[in-house]
Amino acid sequence: MYYIGVDLGTSAVKLLLMESDGTIVKIVSKKYPISFPSPGWSEQEPDDWWDAVKKGIPELISAIDASKVAGISFGGQMHGLVILDKEDKVIRPAILWNDGRTQKETDYLNNVIGKDKLSAYTANIAFAGFTAPKILWLKENEPENFARIDKIMLPKDYIAYRLTGVHCTDPSDASGMLLYDVKNRKWSKEMCDICGINETMLAKVYESYEKVGTVRAEIASELGLSDSVIVAAGAGDNAAAAVGTGTVGEGLCNISLGTSGTIFISSHDFKMDTFNAIHSFAHADGYYHLMGCMLSAASCKAWFIEDILKTDDYAGEQGKITDDMLGRNNIFFMPYLMGERSPYNNPNARAAFIGMSMDSTRTDMLQAVMEGITFGIRDSYEVAKALGIDVKRTRICGGGSKGELPKKMMADILNIDVDVPENDQGPAMGGAILAAVAAGEYPSVEEATEKIVKMEGTIHPDPAVAALYEEKYQRYRKLYPLLKEWY
Repeated sequence: MYYIGVDLGTSAVKLLLMESDGTIVKIVSKKYPISFPSPGWSEQEPDDWWDAVKKGIPELISAIDASKVAGISFGGQMHGLVILDKEDKVIRPAILWNDGRTQKETDYLNNVIGKDKLSAYTANIAFAGFTAPKILWLKENEPENFARIDKIMLPKDYIAYRLTGVHCTDPSDASGMLLYDVKNRKWSKEMCDICGINETMLAKVYESYEKVGTVRAEIASELGLSDSVIVAAGAGDNAAAAVGTGTVGEGLCNISLGTSGTIFISSHDFKMDTFNAIHSFAHADGYYHLMGCMLSAASCKAWFIEDILKTDDYAGEQGKITDDMLGRNNIFFMPYLMGERSPYNNPNARAAFIGMSMDSTRTDMLQAVMEGITFGIRDSYEVAKALGIDVKRTRICGGGSKGELPKKMMADILNIDVDVPENDQGPAMGGAILAAVAAGEYPSVEEATEKIVKMEGTIHPDPAVAALYEEKYQRYRKLYPLLKEWY
């Protein structure tokens, strides 16, 4: 049988076709636009996502017997606010995860409602990108749209709705809304009251690997599928990427370098950072995870190479950074192009180069950018260590990890082993695995990943380089407090 994984990203949807044993048959990608109607704002049209999926699936299954497609599931960009009216029509463009308009509402939640209450209600505090502050912003600034709300959804869940007619979500994605009681895996009545909404406006919560329905007959016909295809709830992009790398169960770690960057630590037990520097979320395997998220990761490298250096030769530019240069660069880069989430929760933070001189080169600057991204991941890694979590190795995925250099930097800067999966398809692979579990191909997510996910090798830290980076990181971590007042 075949399974489809849908990775609903910020710039494109990636659709992956997987055989039951984990063999990847085909991958299709379809881009869609993003709009920035005001400085710091970020929006998309949900129907653009749906149109991309509708175009992509027939292409994905064009060379196989489509009657053997048994399931579909998702990984999707988190936190986005999608609102529907009583006729299930989209009321306004979705406000995305990287939208920064809600600082006033975030401050209200953290400082007036109070971080202690938020933590008690949801296990997290408010961040500008989370969904609840967006609802408060809408209530204040677009009251006519707020009054029309019948359903509040997340991006991937809108695609599931269009496929099945079911308003659904899953615990991992719901965890990032600041409306979900993570520890008890249910909606928080207190947060609904604070936001002025009813729980009936929120979707029914299914576990990520649970069947929410089947593809509606008229949609199945349009896509070339059977109407018996099972649709599973899926997961937020980071939880789905963790499934795709086998980061499930107790004590495993995954680092994802996409537009944003995350360090993701799975756990059978609920854990919470009392300082809320990293997130406590539900996981797609039915358990929990801790996650640190930096808002700009691979996007920093893309900005520097494409917008500043005016080239798309990533391999060529990275290839100029030789092993003897590692740990010896005098330039620092603060990776805050879109503000920062973990561990600082400061949407006003901004990127900076520090330490340049007359002999600094473009290669030195690119190295600093790549080191700054990795230092940003280490900031959250240090929070996990302070909680007593002993991470000795990690898996890695995402477009920003392509090539040997980013993986080697990660191993040396965090001073841990880095395991490299054979198939680095992140959320799309995770979605396909969740679909296979929902269809009964595997009894659990853990057992599915044990059979499907394989590592192609491990990168070990170089003790000498790790020592150089330890000294450099200790200098780096002093920079944010110095610049904070200026931000």
